[in-house]
Amino acid sequence: MRVVLLGPPASGKGTHGRRLATALKLDYLSTGALLRENMEEGTSLGLAAEPILARGGYLSDELMCPVIGDWFEKHPDSPGWVLDGFPRSLPQAEYLDQKLSENGLSFDAAISLEVPFEELLERIRNRVECPECRWSGQINQLSSERNCPKCGHLAAPRADDDEENFRNRHNEFIQLTVPVIDRYRETGKLLSIPATAPKDEVAATILSSLKF
Repeated sequence: MRVVLLGPPASGKGTHGRRLATALKLDYLSTGALLRENMEEGTSLGLAAEPILARGGYLSDELMCPVIGDWFEKHPDSPGWVLDGFPRSLPQAEYLDQKLSENGLSFDAAISLEVPFEELLERIRNRVECPECRWSGQINQLSSERNCPKCGHLAAPRADDDEENFRNRHNEFIQLTVPVIDRYRETGKLLSIPATAPKDEVAATILSSLKF
Protein backbone atom coordinates (compact mmCIF):
# COMPACT_ATOMS: atom_id res chain seq x y z
CA MET A 1 0.00 0.00 0.00
CA ARG A 2 1.20 3.51 -0.87
CA VAL A 3 -0.34 6.43 0.99
CA VAL A 4 0.08 10.21 0.79
CA LEU A 5 -0.60 12.07 4.04
CA LEU A 6 -1.70 15.70 3.79
CA GLY A 7 -2.80 18.36 6.24
CA PRO A 8 -1.93 21.80 7.63
CA PRO A 9 0.95 22.28 10.07
CA ALA A 10 0.25 20.67 13.48
CA SER A 11 -2.58 18.53 12.12
CA GLY A 12 -0.84 15.35 13.29
CA LYS A 13 0.83 14.16 10.10
CA GLY A 14 3.98 13.00 11.87
CA THR A 15 2.13 11.16 14.63
CA HIS A 16 -0.35 9.43 12.34
CA GLY A 17 2.13 8.85 9.54
CA ARG A 18 4.40 6.86 11.85
CA ARG A 19 1.49 4.97 13.41
CA LEU A 20 0.06 4.06 10.03
CA ALA A 21 3.43 2.93 8.67
CA THR A 22 4.03 0.79 11.76
CA ALA A 23 0.54 -0.73 11.67
CA LEU A 24 0.81 -1.69 7.99
CA LYS A 25 4.57 -2.45 8.02
CA LEU A 26 5.32 0.25 5.45
CA ASP A 27 8.27 2.56 4.96
CA TYR A 28 7.75 6.08 6.25
CA LEU A 29 9.16 9.37 5.04
CA SER A 30 8.62 12.70 6.77
CA THR A 31 10.00 15.42 4.54
CA GLY A 32 9.93 17.87 7.46
CA ALA A 33 12.02 15.60 9.70
CA LEU A 34 14.39 14.88 6.83
CA LEU A 35 14.92 18.59 6.21
CA ARG A 36 15.50 19.33 9.90
CA GLU A 37 18.10 16.53 10.03
CA ASN A 38 19.87 18.07 7.05
CA MET A 39 19.81 21.47 8.73
CA GLU A 40 21.37 20.04 11.89
CA GLU A 41 24.04 18.26 9.84
CA GLY A 42 24.81 21.36 7.77
CA THR A 43 24.33 19.66 4.39
CA SER A 44 23.84 21.67 1.21
CA LEU A 45 20.13 20.83 1.33
CA GLY A 46 19.96 21.90 4.97
CA LEU A 47 21.72 25.19 4.28
CA ALA A 48 19.32 25.92 1.43
CA ALA A 49 16.28 24.94 3.50
CA GLU A 50 17.09 26.76 6.74
CA PRO A 51 16.27 30.38 5.77
CA ILE A 52 13.12 29.27 3.93
CA LEU A 53 11.79 27.23 6.84
CA ALA A 54 12.76 29.96 9.32
CA ARG A 55 10.25 32.33 7.73
CA GLY A 56 7.56 29.66 7.41
CA GLY A 57 7.94 29.03 3.70
CA TYR A 58 7.73 25.87 1.64
CA LEU A 59 10.79 24.68 -0.23
CA SER A 60 10.61 25.10 -3.99
CA ASP A 61 9.56 22.22 -6.20
CA GLU A 62 13.09 22.25 -7.66
CA LEU A 63 14.52 21.47 -4.23
CA MET A 64 11.89 19.02 -2.99
CA CYS A 65 11.32 16.80 -6.04
CA PRO A 66 14.93 15.53 -6.20
CA VAL A 67 14.73 14.71 -2.46
CA ILE A 68 11.77 12.40 -3.09
CA GLY A 69 13.35 10.97 -6.23
CA ASP A 70 16.51 10.13 -4.29
CA TRP A 71 14.47 8.50 -1.51
CA PHE A 72 12.64 6.31 -4.02
CA GLU A 73 15.95 5.24 -5.55
CA LYS A 74 17.23 4.22 -2.11
CA HIS A 75 14.09 2.14 -1.44
CA PRO A 76 13.63 0.11 -4.64
CA ASP A 77 12.26 -2.91 -2.78
CA SER A 78 9.90 -1.01 -0.49
CA PRO A 79 6.81 -2.99 0.56
CA GLY A 80 4.89 0.28 0.34
CA TRP A 81 5.14 3.65 2.01
CA VAL A 82 3.56 6.59 3.78
CA LEU A 83 4.68 9.99 2.50
CA ASP A 84 4.25 12.75 5.09
CA GLY A 85 4.64 16.24 3.65
CA PHE A 86 4.85 15.42 -0.05
CA PRO A 87 3.38 16.49 -2.39
CA ARG A 88 2.77 20.03 -1.14
CA SER A 89 2.04 21.62 -4.53
CA LEU A 90 0.49 20.64 -7.84
CA PRO A 91 3.88 20.36 -9.60
CA GLN A 92 5.02 18.01 -6.83
CA ALA A 93 1.85 15.95 -7.28
CA GLU A 94 2.59 15.70 -10.99
CA TYR A 95 6.18 14.69 -10.24
CA LEU A 96 4.98 11.94 -7.91
CA ASP A 97 2.59 10.62 -10.55
CA GLN A 98 5.40 10.60 -13.09
CA LYS A 99 7.88 8.78 -10.84
CA LEU A 100 5.33 6.12 -9.98
CA SER A 101 4.17 5.75 -13.57
CA GLU A 102 7.74 5.13 -14.70
CA ASN A 103 7.68 1.99 -12.56
CA GLY A 104 4.13 0.96 -13.41
CA LEU A 105 2.88 2.06 -10.00
CA SER A 106 0.35 4.42 -8.47
CA PHE A 107 -0.57 5.32 -4.90
CA ASP A 108 -3.64 3.95 -3.15
CA ALA A 109 -4.98 6.85 -1.09
CA ALA A 110 -4.42 10.46 -0.10
CA ILE A 111 -5.40 11.12 3.52
CA SER A 112 -6.25 14.69 4.47
CA LEU A 113 -6.22 15.43 8.21
CA GLU A 114 -8.83 18.08 9.01
CA VAL A 115 -8.32 20.36 12.05
CA PRO A 116 -9.78 23.86 12.71
CA PHE A 117 -7.32 26.75 12.65
CA GLU A 118 -7.68 27.72 16.33
CA GLU A 119 -6.91 24.18 17.48
CA LEU A 120 -3.87 24.07 15.20
CA LEU A 121 -2.62 27.28 16.79
CA GLU A 122 -3.05 25.84 20.30
CA ARG A 123 -1.14 22.71 19.30
CA ILE A 124 1.72 24.80 17.94
CA ARG A 125 2.02 26.67 21.22
CA ASN A 126 2.50 23.38 23.08
CA ARG A 127 4.32 21.21 20.53
CA VAL A 128 7.72 19.66 21.26
CA GLU A 129 9.99 17.36 19.29
CA CYS A 130 12.82 15.00 20.17
CA PRO A 131 15.96 15.78 18.12
CA GLU A 132 17.21 12.22 18.68
CA CYS A 133 14.35 9.97 17.46
CA ARG A 134 12.09 12.65 15.89
CA TRP A 135 9.12 11.85 18.12
CA SER A 136 6.78 14.83 18.25
CA GLY A 137 3.88 15.59 20.55
CA GLN A 138 2.57 17.95 23.19
CA ILE A 139 4.53 19.22 26.17
CA ASN A 140 2.21 17.44 28.62
CA GLN A 141 3.38 14.10 27.20
CA LEU A 142 6.94 14.66 28.46
CA SER A 143 8.34 13.51 31.77
CA SER A 144 8.87 16.02 34.57
CA GLU A 145 12.43 16.43 33.23
CA ARG A 146 11.00 17.11 29.75
CA ASN A 147 12.40 13.88 28.33
CA CYS A 148 11.02 12.18 25.24
CA PRO A 149 8.56 9.37 26.13
CA LYS A 150 9.98 7.22 23.32
CA CYS A 151 13.77 7.37 23.75
CA GLY A 152 14.35 9.47 26.89
CA HIS A 153 16.30 12.21 25.13
CA LEU A 154 15.61 15.83 26.07
CA ALA A 155 12.75 17.20 23.92
CA ALA A 156 12.09 20.87 23.18
CA PRO A 157 9.92 23.16 21.04
CA ARG A 158 10.83 23.15 17.36
CA ALA A 159 12.76 26.19 16.17
CA ASP A 160 10.12 26.94 13.54
CA ASP A 161 7.15 26.75 15.91
CA ASP A 162 6.57 30.42 16.68
CA GLU A 163 3.13 31.86 15.92
CA GLU A 164 4.18 34.11 13.03
CA ASN A 165 5.99 31.20 11.38
CA PHE A 166 2.94 28.99 11.84
CA ARG A 167 0.63 31.55 10.25
CA ASN A 168 3.00 31.82 7.27
CA ARG A 169 3.10 28.05 6.89
CA HIS A 170 -0.67 27.83 7.16
CA ASN A 171 -1.05 30.44 4.43
CA GLU A 172 1.35 28.46 2.24
CA PHE A 173 -0.73 25.35 2.91
CA ILE A 174 -3.93 27.13 1.81
CA GLN A 175 -2.34 28.51 -1.35
CA LEU A 176 -0.26 25.51 -2.46
CA THR A 177 -1.52 22.31 -0.83
CA VAL A 178 -5.29 22.79 -0.77
CA PRO A 179 -5.29 22.61 -4.60
CA VAL A 180 -3.53 19.23 -4.29
CA ILE A 181 -6.23 18.05 -1.88
CA ASP A 182 -8.90 19.24 -4.31
CA ARG A 183 -7.19 17.35 -7.14
CA TYR A 184 -7.16 14.10 -5.19
CA ARG A 185 -10.80 14.63 -4.21
CA GLU A 186 -11.71 14.94 -7.89
CA THR A 187 -9.86 11.70 -8.74
CA GLY A 188 -11.60 9.80 -5.95
CA LYS A 189 -8.41 9.06 -4.00
CA LEU A 190 -8.99 11.46 -1.10
CA LEU A 191 -9.97 10.34 2.40
CA SER A 192 -10.87 13.34 4.59
CA ILE A 193 -10.30 12.43 8.24
CA PRO A 194 -11.39 14.71 11.14
CA ALA A 195 -8.31 14.81 13.38
CA THR A 196 -9.56 16.54 16.52
CA ALA A 197 -10.45 13.38 18.49
CA PRO A 198 -7.93 11.57 20.74
CA LYS A 199 -5.02 10.12 18.77
CA ASP A 200 -6.10 6.49 19.17
CA GLU A 201 -9.53 7.29 17.76
CA VAL A 202 -8.08 9.19 14.80
CA ALA A 203 -5.63 6.36 14.10
CA ALA A 204 -8.46 3.81 14.18
CA THR A 205 -10.53 5.94 11.79
CA ILE A 206 -7.63 6.17 9.35
CA LEU A 207 -7.09 2.40 9.35
CA SER A 208 -10.78 1.62 8.96
CA SER A 209 -11.05 4.09 6.07
CA LEU A 210 -8.37 2.38 4.01
CA LYS A 211 -9.48 -0.43 1.72
CA PHE A 212 -7.16 -3.41 1.77
